[in-house]
Amino acid sequence: MEGGQIVVAISLLALAFSFATASDPNPLQDFCVAIKDAKNGVFVNGKFCKDPKFAKAEDFFFSGLNMPGNTSNQLGSKVTPVNVEQIPGLNTLGISLARIDYAPYGLNPPHTHPRATEILVVLEGTLYVGFVTSNPDNRLITTVLYPGDVFIFPVGLIHFQFNIGKINAVAFAGLSSHNPGVITIANAVFGSKPPINPDVLAKAFLLDKNAVTYLQSSFWWNNN
Repeated sequence: MEGGQIVVAISLLALAFSFATASDPNPLQDFCVAIKDAKNGVFVNGKFCKDPKFAKAEDFFFSGLNMPGNTSNQLGSKVTPVNVEQIPGLNTLGISLARIDYAPYGLNPPHTHPRATEILVVLEGTLYVGFVTSNPDNRLITTVLYPGDVFIFPVGLIHFQFNIGKINAVAFAGLSSHNPGVITIANAVFGSKPPINPDVLAKAFLLDKNAVTYLQSSFWWNNN
């Protein structure tokens, strides 16, 4: 993928978020660089903050989004996140980014971001995408995206992307939180630790209990 395409994608995402209100609270100072050591730090919104006078350029820097993610897995996709865990200077700023790579027929499976709306722009390939509205309607809103197309996934709603093309696909996503979180539905329901009582899942999904125990014993891949 050309470097210029990455710049265009990130610029589009940044422009979109400049017109949006972040889901995280507005910061009360210029920045709050996250640190893991509580010594000489203040706990703010999930992270301890470095004394601002010790902030450095590397606290606000990440390199590598030009590199494709490894899609050699059972889902055929790889998410490369750039959130507060990768750039500590994002703490409290209410924005983050991700690159998603898809092999042919690769899937970013149904999941939610509990703390962020997502805006997705496709750079390469053809993606079938969609989200499901909340109860009681549970309406599927879906479309097919081509290079240059943009789609929104509202905060907290289950959504997915599926590469329906015969070539690799690449997309970039902007998220309205420095720590958006991700809950992959199948992993959470059938791969929880400890496992959910099979009787609960059998009744909830109208499945035979043996089918539930089989699903719980399966390996649920994390593509993040």
